[in-house]
Amino acid sequence: MTGGTELPVPDTVDVRSGPDVSEELLAVLPLLGEWHGEGVMTSAVAGSAGDVRFGQWTRFGHDGRAFLAYESRTWRLTDDGRVAGPAVRESGFWRPRGRDDVELLVTSPDGLVELYVGRARTTTSWELTSDVLARTPDAPDVSRSVRLYGIVEGALMYAIDRADADGPLRPTMSARLERLR
Repeated sequence: MTGGTELPVPDTVDVRSGPDVSEELLAVLPLLGEWHGEGVMTSAVAGSAGDVRFGQWTRFGHDGRAFLAYESRTWRLTDDGRVAGPAVRESGFWRPRGRDDVELLVTSPDGLVELYVGRARTTTSWELTSDVLARTPDAPDVSRSVRLYGIVEGALMYAIDRADADGPLRPTMSARLERLR
């Protein structure tokens, strides 16, 4: 490595550059890229009263192996669209398992680690249900979670529903993200 911050092992969000795409990634390949957009999160996630708008940047990259590296950053937005500060941040890995099965590992600085299992519903949509949730003592009280992802008319849309120890699943976050690259 000479000068700059480039790493010696390439990672890319583009099928036209970097390492060859593993054939095992075909089930999740439409996610590959960088995405940006807006959504809404419930007050329990935002730490305030009422639902909160947020902006989001998400990246799905690969290094030639059979997983997508996932990173997501969100920021709270005021009613008029100004940035009001950081919000949810998470990272993890999408791991295809066979033709349609997929695992998702997600961790956040809130002290929550989530392992999801699910399936591709179509070639551009996935439904995942929590299999294991581990949390630190001060992490959000989450006992179950479901994530739906889909690419609709070129946009990545998702919804996350969560339940606490005694309750039913409730909408937590949803967004519409446009592909940056």
